[in-house]
Amino acid sequence: MKNRTSVNSVTKETCESATDRDEAPVSSDDDSSPASQGESIDEGKGRVFPCDRCGADLVFSIGMQSLQCDYCGYIKQIELPKGAPIVERDYQEMLERLERWHESDASERDSSTDEHVIRCDSCGGEVLFQGNLTSTHCPYCASPLQRDNIHDAPRRISVDGVLPFQVPQTVAANQLRRWIKSLWFAPTEFQRQGVQGHFNGVYLPFYTYDSLTFTRFTGQRGDYYYVTVGTGNNTRRERRIRWTSADGQFQRFFDDVVIIAAQHQNESLVRSLEPWPLEKCVPFRQELLAGFLARTYDVTLPMGFELARRRIEEAIDIDVHRRIGGDVQNVISQKTGYSAITFKHLLLPVWMMAYRFRGKPYRVLINAVTGEVSGQRPYSIIKIVLAVLIGLLIVMAIWATQNNHVQSNWTITPDYSWE
Repeated sequence: MKNRTSVNSVTKETCESATDRDEAPVSSDDDSSPASQGESIDEGKGRVFPCDRCGADLVFSIGMQSLQCDYCGYIKQIELPKGAPIVERDYQEMLERLERWHESDASERDSSTDEHVIRCDSCGGEVLFQGNLTSTHCPYCASPLQRDNIHDAPRRISVDGVLPFQVPQTVAANQLRRWIKSLWFAPTEFQRQGVQGHFNGVYLPFYTYDSLTFTRFTGQRGDYYYVTVGTGNNTRRERRIRWTSADGQFQRFFDDVVIIAAQHQNESLVRSLEPWPLEKCVPFRQELLAGFLARTYDVTLPMGFELARRRIEEAIDIDVHRRIGGDVQNVISQKTGYSAITFKHLLLPVWMMAYRFRGKPYRVLINAVTGEVSGQRPYSIIKIVLAVLIGLLIVMAIWATQNNHVQSNWTITPDYSWE
């Protein structure tokens, strides 16, 4: 199979050791020439990017941030429009457009997530694209293959930008090893052996939402105060709460609330990959996907906004409690309005690995720009039980020490009244 591991790392520390080829790559004759748009194959169903020199398939090189041939080392620069902004799009306007598409002739329906078969141009094998898969490798010859014009197909929300891969597979593997060693209560065998699995570089679809919010709230502010109750030896201090009314209103703008737009993805794992350096996104070009897996969205735009709304309301709820102030808060009513809603459709890069430990499956995701690791992991019951027992012993030791100290301060006064 062809190796698409990058030739260079993205960091200065690993730059010298990330080269995977014996010879230095050969640059294209004209670095200023536009990147190849590739060739359409199988009657327009698919697209490949052949090398201008030897005809082999070009793949995206993480270290070079360009297309590169794994056989002859040829480099084809990807020229992006200079200063081209990734523009936010109006949410309500897109909803109206989607509604018009939905009401159009059923014969023109969106079939982007149906099954599609594309004949590989290299070996003639047939590659099945199921669901929202749009870029993959031929299982017979490992040639990179994409569905053509799927990310900007009619009656689909086109991709606004791509965040290119910047963390090579070798660096991702190092990040995974460090993550495993840092895990508390992991089985010793797991930390010693690591995981055995295959990395897949995948572009996952995301929406980002912006919105101006306006919130009104009413509630009660609770402040602690203490009173002395009881008499004699039963005297004690009790904590009580003094409640006062509170209300207010405020505006807050939310920028780039990131929501995964692919179903059957573990939302908590994906969310743990944040933050994403979205300022590094570039306008969409199919060449950026060459050699990687990619998926199109199967979460609708309104569904994505409902997920974004939940995250926004979590943040607003914290704001409301902070504005009420005091020691405790009681929110009676809280209402938030949304305006100036905009969105972007982005493809963000992730290294994925599935592995098994003692017969149980786990998944790991790595942010292919920041190197952040998010994954499922096994736990050692023995280590957890030992930690609990040690904690109990420490608590008992502290209690015994304090109890002995109190007893040592007791004064026994003899009672001679019987004499």
